[in-house]
Amino acid sequence: MSRGFFAIGIDHGKTAANLGSLWRTADLFGAAFLFTVGHRYRQQSSDTMKSWRGTPLFHFATMHDLVEHLPHSCPLVGVELDGKAVSLASFCHPTRAAYLLGAEDNGLSGDAMRACHTLVQLPGRHSMNVACAGSIVIYDRWAKEAS
Repeated sequence: MSRGFFAIGIDHGKTAANLGSLWRTADLFGAAFLFTVGHRYRQQSSDTMKSWRGTPLFHFATMHDLVEHLPHSCPLVGVELDGKAVSLASFCHPTRAAYLLGAEDNGLSGDAMRACHTLVQLPGRHSMNVACAGSIVIYDRWAKEAS
């Protein structure tokens, strides 16, 4: 495995359950941190592994706030169904990356997509649950590093 790291987050996520599920996967696969942009969910417990003990969660008020606080040389990779997005199957993950997922009901906002250095999309004809989509991106990164 490389010396890099990854982080993953949700832009204006709607439910704590999806954040908790994504947090668990992020912790299992060694994410450096998890993050949110904006708050739309009510705090509740959905992280059965208590992943907060091993993988920190940061909250950013706006996209600008997130971009200003990204680690040095860490591109923001948006995950969205979009004509400009490259397929995850052929995507070469950066050594350091912060992956940004859109809200369950609205996807990534225009501001969020413009802030991203690149966009990737998962195969399929329709949008997917945000925690599932994030888990697939995390696994794809892990699998490509392992091979």
